Amino acid sequence: MIISASYRTDIPAFYSDWLRVRLDAGYAVVPNPYSGKPSQISLRAQDVDGFVFWTRNARPARRVFDQLAGDGVPFVVQYTVTGYPTALETSVPPASAALDDIIALAGRFGPRAVVWRYDPVFWSSLTPARFHRENFATLAATLRGSVDEVTLSAAHIYRKTRRNTDDSAGRAGFTWRDPAKDEKTALLSDLAALAADAGMTTTLCSQPDLLTDALEPAKCIDAERLADVAGKPFKSRQKGNRPGCLCAESRDIGGYDSCPHGCVYCYAVGNRQRAKDALKRHDPLGETLLPAKTD
Repeated sequence: MIISASYRTDIPAFYSDWLRVRLDAGYAVVPNPYSGKPSQISLRAQDVDGFVFWTRNARPARRVFDQLAGDGVPFVVQYTVTGYPTALETSVPPASAALDDIIALAGRFGPRAVVWRYDPVFWSSLTPARFHRENFATLAATLRGSVDEVTLSAAHIYRKTRRNTDDSAGRAGFTWRDPAKDEKTALLSDLAALAADAGMTTTLCSQPDLLTDALEPAKCIDAERLADVAGKPFKSRQKGNRPGCLCAESRDIGGYDSCPHGCVYCYAVGNRQRAKDALKRHDPLGETLLPAKTD
């Protein structure tokens, strides 16, 4: 089984101590995000085919990565770096620090072990199309030779992301919009051309209606990439979690509303204060990422 850690929260940035404890214990308890029913998920090396990490700051997880590498467990880091203004991303590391970290990870574990995510592409008065082209080109040039894939998506405006973005826009004085399909595909294709110039394949996450000849559908839980990292194949089956998702089957060990990075467009956080409170309640020695609420 592939372990996803985690598209629900940033485990490397905020919960890496907990993950090290759970790796030593050989399991984690993960409540169903909808029913609350707990499941025990094995993290023993003999039961895990690999890990996929999702993060904006992998530096706190270096000991986790070294432990997995020492145990012969392959992993891939899906590393998001967008370089957006703080009004959109309140508490993420500077892009320069994240880029340095990606380069260091690729040097330590190989370029197949890291995928850059410029995700999501968000249209606002702070980040118009010209901003994206210039910003993306700079980031891609820095990562040339360290990664071979960049994953894009156009921002999906859920009800909670609309609420959070409107709140930030009102306080910071910017405007934002969800453009038409042709405007989205035009910019995404331009970014793909810039990525190709930097020696990268560009993939698009779970948005088949926006695919063009310049974009390939993404497999963010990528069994083939994990097998390349491991140096040996393993069996897996495709089991995406939404239409157009080509991910391999995995088990996610994170929890929603627990990432305090403060990205206004985030689908996994309905309220940033709730996420900050969740981090305060977190017990690094607990079986679950978050303890049950007592109120």
